[in-house]
Formats: sequence, C-alpha cells, structure tokens
Amino acid sequence: MRVEIWSDIACPWCYVGKARFEKGLAGFAHRDDVEVVHRSFELDPGRAKADTELVTDMLARKYGRTPDEVRSMEANVAANARTEGLGYLTEGRDHGSTFDIHRLLHLAKARGRQEELLTLAYRANFAEERSVFDDAVLLDLAVEAGLDAEEARAVLADPKAYADEVRADEQEAAELGANAVPFFVFDRRYGISGGQPAEVFAQALEQAWKDRPVTAAADAAACDAEGACEVPGAAARNA
Repeated sequence: MRVEIWSDIACPWCYVGKARFEKGLAGFAHRDDVEVVHRSFELDPGRAKADTELVTDMLARKYGRTPDEVRSMEANVAANARTEGLGYLTEGRDHGSTFDIHRLLHLAKARGRQEELLTLAYRANFAEERSVFDDAVLLDLAVEAGLDAEEARAVLADPKAYADEVRADEQEAAELGANAVPFFVFDRRYGISGGQPAEVFAQALEQAWKDRPVTAAADAAACDAEGACEVPGAAARNA
C-alpha cells in the first residue's frame, strides 16, 4: 500500500502532521508493507529566492493580525508540536521560497535519503536556529542526510535541476483537489487533509488496507474456466 504526502517545509501543520502520521503508522500491523512517498507543495510559489522575512512579520501581513495575535497563533502551534515531542521556536524563524528545498528533496528521493533530509529540514526550520532558506544550511543538511556534497551543491546551483519533478507534484496535487497541506492520499482511494490526530491516521490506514485491490502473484498455480490446471514453471521444465 502506498501513502503519498503533499507538504511544505514552511508549513507548521505539515511538521506536526508528519509526526502524528508516523505514530499512527507505528501501530499499524502492516506498516512494513506501506510505502510512504513525500511530494512537493509550495505554500508561496511566487516568492523570489532572495525574498525572506520573519515568519511573525509574514503572518501579521498575510492575515492582518496584531503582534499579540501572531504570538498567540504561534504559541498554539508550538503547544501542539511539543505534545508530539517536537521542538518549536515561536520567534526568530525565517520565511521564504521553498522551491530549492523541494528540488533537493527530489534528489534525496532519487538517492534513497528523502525521509532523512525531510526530517532534518523540518527540525532545522522549526526547532533550531538554522535558516533553510540559506544554501549553505541546505548543503549542510543534505550532507547530514547522507547525500554527496558536490551533487547537492550542483543541484542548488542549477535552478532547472529537479524543477520539473517539483512542478509535476504540484500539478498532481491540483488535479486531486488539494488546496491545503498536509494532504495525505492512501492508495489513491482516500484523502485526509490537515495535521489530524494519530488515531485518524491509524483508522485511515486500516480502512485503506481493508479496501485495497487484491492481486495474484504472476507465477502462481491456477485453474482456468475450462478446468485446465497449470503448475507454475511446468512449461519451462518440459521445453
């Protein structure tokens, strides 16, 4: 069974939702048969690479909130994050374009290190004083995740590297009707939006597993409608 997760590093509920999904998955009896695929979604796709600002300033401007209201919003998210055992800085974090992060995550996916890089990037963005909108920090995170430094540096230097893969993920999200993240899709049958409680993810996994299509092995013994029965490999042995 495959679970696809559309998310953005700049999204605090994606950070919390990932932890809650993992808790739901940890208690799932068939967890070893679940493939988790992380897909790209930019909350601010039109933002220029050099355009960064404090998260608190962005929230106040975007939602028309006062500084006190912004602090309250951030405190609420922080409380939810800490309940899941996650660190969360309510002040001093940057906000900017996440396009380069998504491109680097696609490199990590190709090298089998996507989960490692995603976890490190979330931690750096929300719990540590490390700006993920700085190429030097991104390169450090890539190396920490097990990627080759020169390969990661080349991707960051080339705006076209893995750009098509990011845009393809975003187009697919639009086709699925996802207009907010995190967005979880279970075997292309069920969708869940938001950082739901772990119990909701556990229920979704159980339901998706129960309703998954059942397929037979390619080389299994079977009898056809005429009553003829074939032993796997018999034709090859008799040739």
